[in-house]
Amino acid sequence: MRIKLIIFFFLFIIFNSCQNQKPEIKKNVFRYNESKGISTLDPAFAKSQVLIWPTNQLFNGLLQMDNNLQIQPCIAKKWEIQDSGKTYKFLLRNDIYFHDHKVFTNGKGRKVTAMDFEYSLNRIIDPETASPGAWIFNNIVENGIKAINDSILLINLKSPFPAFTGLLTMQYCSVVPKEAIDFYGVDFRNNPVGTGPFMFKMWKEGEKLILVKNPHYFEKDTLGYSFPYLDAVSVSFINDKQSEFLEFLKGNVDFISGLSPANKDELITKSGNLNPEYSGKIKMINQPYLNTEYLGFLLDSAKINDPSSPVLNKKIRQAINYGFDREKMMKYLRNNIGSPAFHGFIPKGLPSYSEKHKGFYYNPDKTRHLLKEAGYPDGKGLQPITLTTTNDYLDLCEYIQQQLSQFGIEINIDVSTGASFRDMVADSKLEFFRGSWIADYPDAENYLALFYSKNFSPSGPNYTHYSNSEYDLLYEQAMLETNDIVRYSIYQKMNRLLTKDAAVVPLYYDEVVRFVKNDIAGLESNPMNLLILKNVRKIQ
Repeated sequence: MRIKLIIFFFLFIIFNSCQNQKPEIKKNVFRYNESKGISTLDPAFAKSQVLIWPTNQLFNGLLQMDNNLQIQPCIAKKWEIQDSGKTYKFLLRNDIYFHDHKVFTNGKGRKVTAMDFEYSLNRIIDPETASPGAWIFNNIVENGIKAINDSILLINLKSPFPAFTGLLTMQYCSVVPKEAIDFYGVDFRNNPVGTGPFMFKMWKEGEKLILVKNPHYFEKDTLGYSFPYLDAVSVSFINDKQSEFLEFLKGNVDFISGLSPANKDELITKSGNLNPEYSGKIKMINQPYLNTEYLGFLLDSAKINDPSSPVLNKKIRQAINYGFDREKMMKYLRNNIGSPAFHGFIPKGLPSYSEKHKGFYYNPDKTRHLLKEAGYPDGKGLQPITLTTTNDYLDLCEYIQQQLSQFGIEINIDVSTGASFRDMVADSKLEFFRGSWIADYPDAENYLALFYSKNFSPSGPNYTHYSNSEYDLLYEQAMLETNDIVRYSIYQKMNRLLTKDAAVVPLYYDEVVRFVKNDIAGLESNPMNLLILKNVRKIQ
């Protein structure tokens, strides 16, 4: 009897201790690394992919884009285009709330109204904000953003712009609460308040960023379940790509994006497929990326201050374009991730891209013939050309250097740091430079604007200072054309002009490539390489 009582006593203690312990709940946390660091979480400054990714989790705009580049409703549930394409009328949802925060009465999130969009979009235009996204509203009339009431917003343009709805999907156009901007001022950069699927929790710069689930998020899946599925997003800031790759292999990072020398030959074969060693452990997701990699010529003799510079000679530019093998470059340096740029500047993935347009390809005979026509047979007498790049693309530039040397075209390579390089390109300090253009919105106008003469840098994106009156006329004609098929035809004419003038050296059309752990579901890719986490889940 005594033994039974002792056993009962111990069982009673164990049972009660178990009852008093809360069951351990495994949180669904998605972890990614940002090797380049994050400087701000204010969408007004989301000018690069590293800033766009986190702001896309925190904020929403009027419209959003799906993975097929189709414009979809977001906070605006529908819209109308009026006045021959110059007026946009948006009808907003009435069930959207900012994140719960102390800047609001009782700390509860306030309902979003059209006045919030009037404030947020005008904030981008305000010179005091100094937003790098101010250019997207250059076509808006003065005081052209107006809230008619809580639910209706009007935007009036100076002239029709068919790509305007695509432009409104950019993170610059996110809605923010005036209360938070007034309260934090410039510190809104590290105290963001939005409407997105995740809310800001903690940011220790250079170490860790934590976003947590917004329990009041408005979007639902097809079964009626609310997004997001994840409990949190954790961002680390390991700046060494090799270390990042090792953390991914150890399971401490859930996905990595893009190729680097640290992982290229380990993860994928020369044919561009996932290494069979990782089959069943890692998923590889890839598709065309709206990004054209190129070499740019500075075509402004007033900026070069050397009328004999080879880059001012169209035949020399054409000779360079024909003088290297893009297919071999992609095979050996990119493991066939991406496509050789054989069809001009407009990248694969846009409806105005056309394989009927025959651009530049490897043709040694043409290179020799063009050099002879230019007065430099076998490159004799041709002065060296300096090509400036960053270290990330040094291997590509050295490959082109080696290929062109067989024709007597001497290329000197100058390696610069990222910030210094971008400044020199914008200030027209480089006669020959490596460039890339990732779409801001899915319309070829975003690429062709780089060569419109009224967009000369530093105030615009025309870094080459290309100027052609026929091209300008076509550009202006395209901006007035609301019929997509006709507009795409005009775009293709402009693409042919750029090829004829050899304004740039198109290298390749990039490819989105993501490597994801097998326990991650719902992570997809898109031609803009936008990171969308609201529908991602972890398989327990």
